[in-house]
Amino acid sequence: MPPVDITHHLHLVRTHILNVAREYQRDLSHIQLLAVSKTQPISAIETAVASGQKDFGENYLQDALEKITALQGRGLQWHFIGAIQSNKTRALAEHFDWVETLASLKHAKRLNEQRPEQLPPLNVCLQVNISAEPQKAGIEASHTLDLAQEILSLPRLRLRGLMSIPAPSTTFEQQRLPHRALAQLLQHLQAQGVDVDTLSMGMSGDLTAAIAEGSTQVRIGTAIFGARLK
Repeated sequence: MPPVDITHHLHLVRTHILNVAREYQRDLSHIQLLAVSKTQPISAIETAVASGQKDFGENYLQDALEKITALQGRGLQWHFIGAIQSNKTRALAEHFDWVETLASLKHAKRLNEQRPEQLPPLNVCLQVNISAEPQKAGIEASHTLDLAQEILSLPRLRLRGLMSIPAPSTTFEQQRLPHRALAQLLQHLQAQGVDVDTLSMGMSGDLTAAIAEGSTQVRIGTAIFGARLK
């Protein structure tokens, strides 16, 4: 299998985001590209950095810590998008800029207590199980406001918004529905006085639908780096 041309793929993804933003009258500056670099080697991330990519998403803590250490000083932003475990919250609080999969007050309190004082507050998103799948992580949509209000009292955390991984859909219109529901949930939080600005939704397979419904951060892995390496 020939090596993946990460630079070219990044260009294609950015061009696609630009075209979709134009089609749906979205401000391109309000759509952030998060390169999902889980399982990818440091060399692949360095190639993406050389092409101007600054935000990276990681699912596996130990793998991510090696990358964060090796690439420190580059002005990168590291987003944790994997499952949170209580015994790993300290490392998340100490090394990441964002944690996007927060779904419990217990983990929120641990991250708040363990965030070093010399660092800015940790950006967090609430992961919402927007498709109500029994096997999937995330809080129920109906519980979102209560948890958001609890997190607002934690000074070392900065609640930024909502994140979701909807159930797969076969048509474009079906893809749009859960993204629309998450966008409406964010609007509900804002209407209740919660200062949030981030909708982390949309991956390689449903990027267009997510942007059409207001995504401010798309999480793209395969379309940039190719298939997972392990």
